[in-house]
Amino acid sequence: MKPKKCNAVLGLLTILALFAHMAYNVFAYATMYYNPTLKTLTVAPIIVFMCLHAVTGMCSVFLLGDGTRVDPYLRQNRRTVAQRVSAALIFPLLIVHMNTFSLLQGSSAAGNWLVFGLLVFAQIAFYAAVCLHVATSLSRAFITIGLLSSRETQAKIDRVVGVVCACLFLVTTFVVTRGQLAMFIHA
Repeated sequence: MKPKKCNAVLGLLTILALFAHMAYNVFAYATMYYNPTLKTLTVAPIIVFMCLHAVTGMCSVFLLGDGTRVDPYLRQNRRTVAQRVSAALIFPLLIVHMNTFSLLQGSSAAGNWLVFGLLVFAQIAFYAAVCLHVATSLSRAFITIGLLSSRETQAKIDRVVGVVCACLFLVTTFVVTRGQLAMFIHA
C-alpha cells in the first residue's frame, strides 16, 4: 500500500477511535461516572493509529514532496493550510490534554486560577484543532483511498462532516468543561 493510502486509512481509523473516545468522555463527564478500563479501551487505539498516521503523514509531506508549498495559491489551499496547521497544533496540545485532569486538580488546590483558566482554554483549543483536522481531512482520505471522485459529493461530505464536527466540538467542550468546573471550582 502506498504511503498516502496507508496514511488515509490510518487517518480514518484514528477518526473512528477518536469519536469513540469523545463519546465515552462526554458520557463520563455528563454522568460523573469514570471507568479506567473504558478510558484505556478508548485511548489505546487512538494512540496507536494517531502516531502511525502522524508518521506516515509527515513522511508524505516531507519525503515524498507532497505539495509542501501552499503559499503561491493560499486562497485555493486554505483547507490544506487549516489541515496542516491543525495537525501541527494537535501534538503540543495533546501533551496538555493528557495531563489536564491532574493539572486542573493541582492548580485548583493551589488556588492558581490563571493557570486553571489557561488549562481550560488549552483543552478547548485542543478540541478545536482535532475537530478542524477531522473536518478538513475526512473527504480527502476517501479521495486518496479511491472511495470518492466527485467534487460535488466531496463538497456535500465536507459540509456534513463540518456540521458533525462543530456539534461534537460544542457538545464535548460544554460537557467536559462543565464537569471539570463542577469538580474543581468549589463554591
